[in-house]
Amino acid sequence: MSKRRRGRRSGRRHAPQMRVEPFTPPGTLTADPGALPTRIALLAYGPEGHVEKEIHDPAELREHLGRWPVLWVDVDGLADTGLIQAIGDLFHLHRLALEDVVHLRQRPKVEEYGDNLYLVMRMTECREMLDIEQFSLFLGRGFVVTFQEDVGDVLDMVRGRIRSGAGRLRALGADHLAHAILDALIDGHFPVLERYGDLLESLEDQILEQPRRNLIGEIHQVKRDLLEIRRAIWPMRDALSALLRDESALITPETRFYLRDTYDHIIQLIDLEETQRELVASLTDLHLSNVSTRLNEVMKLLTIIATIFMPLSWIAGIYGMNFVHMPGLGWRWGFTAALLVMAFTAGGMVTLFWRRGWLSPGSRQPRESAKREEGVP
Repeated sequence: MSKRRRGRRSGRRHAPQMRVEPFTPPGTLTADPGALPTRIALLAYGPEGHVEKEIHDPAELREHLGRWPVLWVDVDGLADTGLIQAIGDLFHLHRLALEDVVHLRQRPKVEEYGDNLYLVMRMTECREMLDIEQFSLFLGRGFVVTFQEDVGDVLDMVRGRIRSGAGRLRALGADHLAHAILDALIDGHFPVLERYGDLLESLEDQILEQPRRNLIGEIHQVKRDLLEIRRAIWPMRDALSALLRDESALITPETRFYLRDTYDHIIQLIDLEETQRELVASLTDLHLSNVSTRLNEVMKLLTIIATIFMPLSWIAGIYGMNFVHMPGLGWRWGFTAALLVMAFTAGGMVTLFWRRGWLSPGSRQPRESAKREEGVP
């Protein structure tokens, strides 16, 4: 079943709110006031085929239990706590885990509740703004139940593999489906980081070629977004490490090998994200250095102009003094001679500054160093 994206701003933009009154009994399900309507999608499959449908009543799921080797129940939107509780009762999901499902901003983790494994992960997408939302997954014998905050995800490739029967996914158990979902969630971060990599290259070009006033604000925003991605990725590494370290009867040794590959992917993500965060810091230094250099160029030009006018003001000041016996006052060409002296003085100073390299963007010293390296006297 194809999923359509509803318009919604970034999941990280709204701050977490207190959704449970103090002293509320553990396991109480209280929906967030801004939660979206709940929709349930079923994808059941086996080696011989699959069935895909939208579920309006959790009781409809009972007729599929035991008929298919694997059931994938995907829940979008967390507004209807009654539906969520009904699904939990059907698959015997622990109430404390369901409480974590509806109480967002949980740290990525792996917990075992009897015959079920509960995983909290982060799903990241980049549309108009960075969107990071909580993704909850329950793994049991023959079923996977997932909960998402919003409609739309990065799992279309997994659904496509089930529909087409490509690969071995339909021939394997629910643990392999859980691995495929986790692998898609983690790999979904690569396009986001690649987009930020392109953005950083564009910002670097603008700093060097066309600097703008609001560049430092854009760089700071990228820095904040990368920090949010880091907060999402690093705890997932710990969760996957715990999943690999702790033995569970729900995960076969073959699937554990695939989980090791997924763990390698998240290590690559961390390295890429750390590199980009270092690049952001260097861009900030580059921007400040560029601004300082341009300011120094302006100050140098103003200083040169002031220096040129200093002797001219001195000559004009002396010539303009009202002395009776001052030489040249009675000479016909005295004023013209004074103007010529000032012109030659200014021209000589400009020539001197130019020969020293003070009027050009570069300086004379680097050119002299290059000549010495080339052996030119």
